[in-house]
Amino acid sequence: MTVNLEVTEGVGTIRLDRPPMNALDVATQDRLKELAEEATRREDVRAVVIYGGERVFAAGADIKEMQEMDHTAMVLRARALQDSFTAVARIPKPVVAAITGYALGGGCELALCADFRIAADNAKLGQPEILLGLIPGAGGTQRLPRLVGPSKAKDLIFTGRQVKADEALAIGLVDRVVPAAEVYEQAHAWAARLAQGPAIALRAAKESVDTGLETDIDTGLAVERNWFAGLFATEDRERGMRSFIEEGPGKAKFL
Repeated sequence: MTVNLEVTEGVGTIRLDRPPMNALDVATQDRLKELAEEATRREDVRAVVIYGGERVFAAGADIKEMQEMDHTAMVLRARALQDSFTAVARIPKPVVAAITGYALGGGCELALCADFRIAADNAKLGQPEILLGLIPGAGGTQRLPRLVGPSKAKDLIFTGRQVKADEALAIGLVDRVVPAAEVYEQAHAWAARLAQGPAIALRAAKESVDTGLETDIDTGLAVERNWFAGLFATEDRERGMRSFIEEGPGKAKFL
């Protein structure tokens, strides 16, 4: 399999495994969607790490495969391509990308689908599709400007240039830079901590933020309001407030 799902301590690691560069061919895209949907369904998966291994996250699409596709073939494929990445973005649980080596093109777009990005100090990210006479097609023109702002996104998309980890951190493309040997460990630790949290409240927080970014503020506030009130029906809310009163803040156990 080109993508695998392993679960430990409530954390599901979706691992790209298509050496040498984890090129995202059609089979890998479809498998990614399948496992993102599995991670969404499984109750033993409470947080997710997206990981490409010690050497590379994902260097982009399989260009040889794409070269064989004409306009008609890509019209039929483009929605499935986007749906694969959207399935990752819509996992209703905390998702962290553990980025080693290259995260280019589709690899960068996959990292954009995560809620948090931890990059190796030797990582390089970018959207080089313009150098092929193309534009990003798996969400890059939409998710990148939402993350780093339109001007910085246009710079990366228009030029196709790669950015090193320090610049990626400075512009907000990644959230933390660590030594390469620590990337997965720190990503798993981030996910494992959140896996101990209140699952429904985390889902509510993620949906409220994501929906608010995609709509007007009144609609976003309505989503927040409905989730906020709805959480008063959960056991986690009762447990959290009881623990606060009896033991003080930050001591509630939600598992």
